[in-house]
Amino acid sequence: MKSTVEKLSPTRVRINVEVPFAELEPDIDKAFKQLAKQIRLPGFRPGKAPRKLLEARVGRGAVLEQVVNDALPVRYSQAITSESLQPIGQPEIEVTKLEDNEELVFTAEVDVRPEIDLPDLSTVKIVVDPVSVTDEDIDAEVEALQKRFGTLTGVDRAAEDGDFVSIDLSATVDGKDVPEAQTEGLSHEIGSGQLIDGLDEAIIGLKEGESKTFTTKLVAGEHAGQDAEVTVTVKSVKVRELPELDDEFAQLASEFDTIDELRADLREKVTRVKTVQQAETIRDKAIEVLLEQTEVPLPEAVVQAQVDDALHNAIHGLDHDEERFAEQLKEQGSSREEFDADNRANAEKAIKTQLLMDAIADKLEIQVGQNDLTERLVLMSRQYGLEPQQLLQLLQQNNQLPAMFADVRRGLTVAAVVHGASVTDTDGNEIDTTEFFGPSGEQAAAEAGEATDESETDESEAGDETETDASDAAEADDNK
Repeated sequence: MKSTVEKLSPTRVRINVEVPFAELEPDIDKAFKQLAKQIRLPGFRPGKAPRKLLEARVGRGAVLEQVVNDALPVRYSQAITSESLQPIGQPEIEVTKLEDNEELVFTAEVDVRPEIDLPDLSTVKIVVDPVSVTDEDIDAEVEALQKRFGTLTGVDRAAEDGDFVSIDLSATVDGKDVPEAQTEGLSHEIGSGQLIDGLDEAIIGLKEGESKTFTTKLVAGEHAGQDAEVTVTVKSVKVRELPELDDEFAQLASEFDTIDELRADLREKVTRVKTVQQAETIRDKAIEVLLEQTEVPLPEAVVQAQVDDALHNAIHGLDHDEERFAEQLKEQGSSREEFDADNRANAEKAIKTQLLMDAIADKLEIQVGQNDLTERLVLMSRQYGLEPQQLLQLLQQNNQLPAMFADVRRGLTVAAVVHGASVTDTDGNEIDTTEFFGPSGEQAAAEAGEATDESETDESEAGDETETDASDAAEADDNK
């Protein structure tokens, strides 16, 4: 087999493949064996019919078609390997010549990973906001705890913002009842905005037993997006009374004895959360800085595929109704033009990031270990509420393991970039990134060396103890 490559663009190539017919003989034999099992000829057992009779029965053209269908994927893969190409999409294959007993010639156009001129990673500078925890942050956490342990008390007055109410709801569209929009005894916090538009405004000012009708758009069900006349009836009004912030509350809400100890613990937790958020910002900034410094050619077919996939997911729940989708966007203060522009921008950024991280991973020779994969698998299994082994089987069935492997490798690559970069906060303080991005290569090697030294020391001490024991035993024998 002979193959040549034409570069059509920085991200697309055409592979020309010539296969002598002699190399197709194994494929031809395989095709006839399959036909022999499928076709019954009088006087011959299944699978034993001669090639000439089978060829006369189905025709030489049908046999060659089967041979080509079986041979193309294998020969394409061989050409990809021999030319050291890295495809990132499905190929468009065209047979340009098929002469019996002479040769098979085909072309394959496919998107490939482009060559990228990478910046000097040691010059990358990442600047983020410092971790700052204020008294207001702690007050907000304490207030959230108070609300959890608060009690609801009925009041004999009109409903106000922040009250808790029990309500009945009903709705009509064009004068007809909407059964799925009817409910009784629904608990609702006024001002939470968790239900339909206009509900909170309608409830405020109503007393127990009073009703009000207002117009709003339904957000779900058969009449989603349509105007409806909604009637709300208040069944009860309650206020939440918060416990006093004292040591007794601290003992009720936590394992601590005093309110000061509780606040100190909440400060540690808030600090931890903000530190995690800072680490996420460092990761995003590292990618952002690299994208700004690097020109990454984009494979248009791959970008368009991701754009189409995102659009499909967005309108799938609307039965692919373009008009309903446009109305939904309008209600959200957007438009189809804005959605399409954002969708394409997001796809381009995502693909640029993947290509860039893969190129850096190759340059740094990033390797994915078994522990890296296991850690990701355990994390994903917790997110989906599955056992790790069960999730692994699902990933294998859906051929998603390669994607997970690539994602883990890109994560390790970002960590390597962060280790090699200058990472400071806006106050000029250097940030220690080892907690969330692991030790750098040099640190890991040093730790491994220390572990080896300790192991050798332990073995040496164990050997000395063994020699001492042996000496004592020998001395005891001599005394005998």
